[in-house]
Amino acid sequence: MRHLKKGRKFGRKKGQRKAFLKSLLNSLILNEKIVTTTARAKTLKSQAEKLVTLAKKQNLSSLRILLSKLPKKSAQKLYYEIAPRFLERRGGYLTITHLAKKRKGDGAQMSKVEFVA
Repeated sequence: MRHLKKGRKFGRKKGQRKAFLKSLLNSLILNEKIVTTTARAKTLKSQAEKLVTLAKKQNLSSLRILLSKLPKKSAQKLYYEIAPRFLERRGGYLTITHLAKKRKGDGAQMSKVEFVA
């Protein structure tokens, strides 16, 4: 039974999964939109929205926390460029759009994740 076991494992061990999600977050922040599988997109959305909420505080401690969780370039972009856009918004910073095409290799459902305009 999986009671109280939230989150997806993606067939990886803890360290690999953490690095994998960190690289997905990095790509999302630097490019502001990415195409990935639906399962990855759902996990990515929840983590990215928490980081945007943290960056909206605009204080030194939140910047340091972002720097510990993300590479320097993406942490600074999130803090200085992306978060100020959402100061008036109370949540829902990202949107997931399901795409009609499936991945050729395994038929996984693909989605596009992007910041709300």
